[in-house]
Amino acid sequence: MKVSVIGATGYTGAELVRILSRHPEVELVSITSQTFAGKKISEIYPFLSTDLVCEELDVDKIASSSSFVFTALPHKTSMEIVGELYLRGKRVVDLSADFRLKDPALYEKWYGVSHSKRKLLHEAVYGLPELYREKIREARLVANPGCYPTSIILALAPLLKSHLIKEESIIVDAKSGVTGAGRKLTLATHFPEINENFYPYKVEGHRHLPEMEQELSRLAGTQVKVTFVPHLAPLNRGILSTCYASLKRYTEVEKILRIYRDFYKDEPFVEILEKGKVPRISDVATSNRCRIGLAVDERTDRIIVISAIDNLGKGASGQAVQNMNIMCGFKEDEGLK
Repeated sequence: MKVSVIGATGYTGAELVRILSRHPEVELVSITSQTFAGKKISEIYPFLSTDLVCEELDVDKIASSSSFVFTALPHKTSMEIVGELYLRGKRVVDLSADFRLKDPALYEKWYGVSHSKRKLLHEAVYGLPELYREKIREARLVANPGCYPTSIILALAPLLKSHLIKEESIIVDAKSGVTGAGRKLTLATHFPEINENFYPYKVEGHRHLPEMEQELSRLAGTQVKVTFVPHLAPLNRGILSTCYASLKRYTEVEKILRIYRDFYKDEPFVEILEKGKVPRISDVATSNRCRIGLAVDERTDRIIVISAIDNLGKGASGQAVQNMNIMCGFKEDEGLK
C-alpha cells in the first residue's frame, strides 16, 4: 500500500517513518517537511536508513500517489489539509488535536482558534483501538489520541465501565519525556533547564484535559471531571501516569485485577501486571505497549492505577500505525512487534 507522511521531520513524523519503513505491507512513497524540503531525511535523522527526500507539501501530488496518509502537523494547520485529503477520498490518520474533540466550541476554547471543518468532526473516529476498534475498521478519518489521554484512559477505563469509582474523585499525576513538547526549541526544553530538573507545568489546565474528560465521560455514562497535573521529566521519551480515585465500595485488589484482565484480554498491546508489580517507563521504551499496575489503599478506600507508555509509540506514531493496520485489514501488530 502506498503511504505518505505529511510533517515527517518532527519527532512523531520521524517515528512514523521509522516504523513504516520496515512495515511489510507498506511502501512509503512521499514525506513532507516545511523546514527541510530537498534534504534526505537520513541527513536529519541518520538512524533512518532510507533515501527518501523531504518534499514541499503538494496535496494534489500526495493524493494521486498515495492511498493512505498520515498527517503529523500542528493543530489548525492539520484541519485544512485533512479536509482536502478527505474530499479526495483518501484514508487519513491525523496525529494533531484537530479532530479529537466532538464539540467544536470546546476545541475553540482550549486551542484558541475556530474550527473550519466542523462537519468532519462527526466523521472522525477517536483512534483508541481498545475502545473503538470496530468503528476504526470502517473509518476514513481517524483522530489519533493524545499521549497523556492514551495513558490515562487506558488506566481508568475498566474502573469507569464497571462503575467501581466515584467519578468526581479522579486525580492524575503524569510525567512525560521532553519529546512530548515537540522538536522546536523552547526555554522550557533547553538542556540546562530540564537536565537534572523536574517540574509541573500547565497546572491550571492542559489542552489534553477535555479530550480525557470526553472519553472518560463516555465510559462512565455521566459527566467526569479530572484533576490533572502534568510534569516534565529529564527523559527523551516515555509517560508514566499515576491515577488516584475513591472506590464506591471496598473491593479487593485481586477482584479488580480480574476485571482489568477481562477488559483487556484480547488486546495485543495492553499488559496488566500482577499484584504488587508496577510499570516503569523503561519497560515500554520504543514500543507500542501500555503496561498497567494497580493497588488499593485500604486506609482511604482509594485505588491507585499506574500506566506506562512511550509517548512517541502508543502515545502517537505506534498507535497511528496500529490504527492504519485496523483500517486496512492488516494484522494489528504488523510493523509493531
